[in-house]
Amino acid sequence: MTKTLRALALTALVGAWPAAPAAAAAGETALDVTHHYAEHDGVRIHYAAAGRGPLVVFIHGFPDYWYSWRDQMAGLADRFRVVAMDQRGYNLSDQPDGVEHYDMRLLVGDVAAVVRHAGGDDAARATIVGHDWGGAVAWQVAFHRPDIVERLVVLNLPHPRGMAREMATNPEQRANAGYAQRFRAGSPDDPDILFGGPMTAAALAGWVRDPEARRHYVAAFERSDFAAMLNYYKQNYPPLPPEGNPVIPETPRLSVPVLMFHGLEDTALHSDALGGTWDWIDADYTLVTAPGAGHFVQQDASALVTGTLRWWLLARQ
Repeated sequence: MTKTLRALALTALVGAWPAAPAAAAAGETALDVTHHYAEHDGVRIHYAAAGRGPLVVFIHGFPDYWYSWRDQMAGLADRFRVVAMDQRGYNLSDQPDGVEHYDMRLLVGDVAAVVRHAGGDDAARATIVGHDWGGAVAWQVAFHRPDIVERLVVLNLPHPRGMAREMATNPEQRANAGYAQRFRAGSPDDPDILFGGPMTAAALAGWVRDPEARRHYVAAFERSDFAAMLNYYKQNYPPLPPEGNPVIPETPRLSVPVLMFHGLEDTALHSDALGGTWDWIDADYTLVTAPGAGHFVQQDASALVTGTLRWWLLARQ
């Protein structure tokens, strides 16, 4: 299949996509969801769902929960079955004790369980969409469970090979990863664990701009397990490598279409890590950059993400 790279700026394609529902285009959320639970080895994984059609599964990152995808769900539900999960440890999903329960293999299994449950079939397949830690999980689902992946969409989490290169050679990326090293070593009660303070529900929701949405986030984080959030880092995030000597992980080449979004104001994940991604994918690859948007690009640039995602999915039906 011909390989393509489309680098799109924030305002480049205004009016070029098939129309999304008016509420989603306006940044509002007019969506009724139903709530369900999938089970993976005794751990219940909550997900919210809406719409009918081809399955699209959304995976949130840190610190977040299924509600992060409200605009994208509203923008797709007329043509797709949209499902947004709470990862284990968060909100309404189970929160098992112990670092070992947050191993990447288990996180991949959680996604597979949601795909199977939401798709109603052991052979169900889905477009997998992930942001931040959800993006890390999405890459690994595509690598290790290609049988359930129709397409892959990743937001603000570069390919593991690009990340490994930049972590070893990019001084800015190395400095930006300092918070993750604190998370690997610390606990929620540490007085400076969360950018100068302890972990609280209100502090974790501090990035949410909309006051009404922030209220929902605080409630969700009060139901979550802060130690579990840190366990993602303790179990899966590598130590900082020696400077200037990258060890690039071996990863399977991907044969499914890939769409990536990156908010260029991200202060944790440097955009330089995007370079070379096209060399590791055999299907078409589309990159959308969002100047002015930060790490939470699906909310900072909601109309861009929702409209582009809708166009991209409809073009591949």
